[in-house]
Order: sequence, then C-alpha cells, then structure tokens
Amino acid sequence: MLWIGCVTTRRIAALNGRHTGATKVAGTGYGKMRIDASTPDPLRREIYMIDLKTTLAATAAVAALSAPAFADDCSIKVGVLHSLSGTMAISETTLKDTMLMLIDQQNAAGGVLGCELEAVVVDPASDWPLFAEKARELLTVHDVDVIFGNWTSVSRKSVLPVIEELNGLLFYPVQYEGEESSKNVFYTGAAPNQQAIPATDYFLEELGVEKFALLGTDYVYPRTTNNILESYLQSKGIASEDIFVNYTPFGHSDWSKIVADVVALAADGKKVGVISTINGDANIGFYKELAAAGISADDIPVVAFSVGEEELSGLDTSNLVGHLAAWNYFQSAESEANTAFIDAWKTTMGDERVTNDPMEAHYIGFNMWVNAVEAAKTADVDAVRSAMYGQEFPNLTGGTAVMLPNHHLAKPVLIGEIQEDGQFDIISQTTEVPGDAWTDFLPESAVLMSDWKDIGCGMYNTETKSCVQLNSNY
Repeated sequence: MLWIGCVTTRRIAALNGRHTGATKVAGTGYGKMRIDASTPDPLRREIYMIDLKTTLAATAAVAALSAPAFADDCSIKVGVLHSLSGTMAISETTLKDTMLMLIDQQNAAGGVLGCELEAVVVDPASDWPLFAEKARELLTVHDVDVIFGNWTSVSRKSVLPVIEELNGLLFYPVQYEGEESSKNVFYTGAAPNQQAIPATDYFLEELGVEKFALLGTDYVYPRTTNNILESYLQSKGIASEDIFVNYTPFGHSDWSKIVADVVALAADGKKVGVISTINGDANIGFYKELAAAGISADDIPVVAFSVGEEELSGLDTSNLVGHLAAWNYFQSAESEANTAFIDAWKTTMGDERVTNDPMEAHYIGFNMWVNAVEAAKTADVDAVRSAMYGQEFPNLTGGTAVMLPNHHLAKPVLIGEIQEDGQFDIISQTTEVPGDAWTDFLPESAVLMSDWKDIGCGMYNTETKSCVQLNSNY
C-alpha cells in the first residue's frame, strides 16, 4: 500500500490562524483543504507541494506496477563504445543515443531472457588508442556481454586485438573498407560492394563522369577504399592520370586549395566528379568551401560515403542541393517500420533530431543480437555467435536484413540527393546485396573468402583451399 503524507487540520489551522473547516478524509485523520482567496500564501505553497508530491508518488506507483518484473539475480550488460567528444563526436554521439533508446525499448518489452539490459557507456574521445583501453575496460572491469561501437576503421582496428584476446563481441555499424573478417565482429555497415562500387557505377553510367577526385581523411578506411576504387576505375577504362587522390588529417578545415585543385581538373572540359571519404567535422569545412567557390552539383557532383542527415543538420544545405550520398538507408525511406522508428526517435530525443544509416545498422544489429541471445538461451559470446548466422530482421527500407556466414549483412544500396531541408531524395535503390568481406578488385583479395559458420575462417584462400589466418592482425 502507498502512504502519502497530507497536511493535518491542526497544521492547517496553525498556518491559517483560525478554524479551517477542512473536511476529514475517512480513515486517515487528515483533511483536504478548500483553497479560497483568504488562504494565506504559506499554506497555498505547502498544499501545492503536497499535491505535487502526491501526483509524483502516484505516478511512480503506477509505473512500478506496470514495469516488467526482472529476475533479481541477473542483468545483461551492453557496452556502448562511441566517441562523445573530439572530432568524431559529431557523428558518434547520435549512435550512443540510439543504443540507449533501443535498450530502454527492450527493457520495456521485458528485457532479454527475463533479465534487464544494463547500458555501460564509455567515451573513447576520438582517440584511437583509447578505444582499445575502453574496450578492455568494458570487458574486464564492467564484464559486458556485448559491445556496440566505433565509427572509424582505425578505431575498430585498435579494438580488434582486445576483443579477439578476450573473446568479446563487437557490432560495428558503419560502412568500411572491407579486407577484414573477424570472428569477434559483426559488420552491420556497408562493405565496399554495398556502397563504394555502386556509387562509382552511378557516376560512370548515370552522370557520365570521366575524371575522378578521390578525397579522403588520412586513415585506413579512405586509403583502402580508394585503392579499391582506383583499381576498379582503371578496369572500367579510366586512365590513371584522370584520377586525383588527396588525403587530409582529421579535423581539417582549410579546403580552399584542394577545392581549387578539383576545379582545375575540369579545365580540359571533361566531366569531373568527387568521391568523398572525408570523415567527421572536416565535412563542414569541405562543403562550406564548395559553396563559397560556387560549385553546384551540376558543375562537379560529390558523392559522400560518410555524410548523412546528422552531419547535414549543422549545415546550410541551400548550396548543396543535388550533391549525393550513398548509404543503405535514408530517413526519407518509405516504410511502416521506418515511420515507427522515426516517431520513436523523435519522441525520445526531440523533433529536431534526425535519423541516419549507422542508426539503422545499430537497430538491425541490436535486434538480431537480442533474437540470437533468446535463441541461444544465453548471452555467452560463442553461443550467440552461432545463433547469429542466418538471423533475419526487417530493415527500415522495406526489405529484410540477413546475417551471412562472413559476419556481414545483405543490404540494399541507396543513392540520395541532398535537399534544402537536409534530407535526401532517394534516386536509386537496389534489392539486398550480400556484403563481401574481400573485394574482387584487388588481386591479393580476389582469391579470399570468409565463412565462419561452416569453414571457421575469415581469411580463406579459395585457390590453396587453406585458412590463411584466424586473427585479424592484417
């Protein structure tokens, strides 16, 4: 029973200085006070506070009665490893918020295996070695059962030795360069054949681009992706002298010379296009310089692989209309599941917040993990890994995501045009494309495949029919 304190008639009389005429509440010995113009201010304030406390207590009591009953002796810990400060916070903070929303939703639905999910959030602060330290902290100090995290490939590469040593499980939600398949990672973002190659095909076939500027941040994802794209472009008949490659550090802000160099590529009249693997807040300066130079999408189109709704939300997009991005999801996708997801997100975070592709990757990965834990009847990493193969879950674009034996998803490829409101008009969408860990466009990778389910190897040479290695120290 819930007991709520009230004001006694004696206390009321003391405050009022006279008989109050309060009416007794049966069985309590206390009275309800009728407030009129003669009620003194101190009494008004006290009655107000009592009413407020009564309302809050009653609300808490109702919530307690309706909340799921979790087992006292179990909780399942979910590590959240995203930068909340530094140059990548512009992109990663939203993914932390996404995970907290998903965990709250799952707890409201009864948790997992009757246990409450407990989020353990750390901030690796856009510091790549710190990612490894924080991953070790999550696994050894907090004893988490799974980790959802990382954005950049260099941060993921930093974490790999730790999770493989300690047999942790990481769900990685961002597009990446491929050339990797770890037993301890499920890659829920795009591989190159699910983003970079289709976007390049769009430039070649739909826009007639003849010269390419490959602009990226200076780390493993842009460099490896551009190596793949250079090889692919040359196989399509693009001369090496018609491919301009440039790398800049994280947080780069002075784009005037680089943009001028890109403009100069078009001096011979050939159609120039930019493929951007620029990451983090450096995108702000890049797009501002494009606008300042008066470059429109008709002049030199840009297709970006790391710019979505979240990054555009901080920009004046009026001069960016028509530039492109390639992802596996846009907020503008039309499906019942997407409408429900957006409504839940805005209800939780506010109407001004937007959704984006890595959020959908976490949405898919988290729900697959929940289903795998339920199927395995345990959160044990090895059991969950086995239960992940073949997991299916509706994506937010109207199809179905499938987890493959190579730890990658089958996902559709979408290309969108930037609109004035910072959203994307979807101009191209494929059916689900299976993610390929090893590209066909680098000779040393073309002979490799990954199959953790049946072969038990992420780097299997199909010519020698042997497992090259099991750990991801390549």
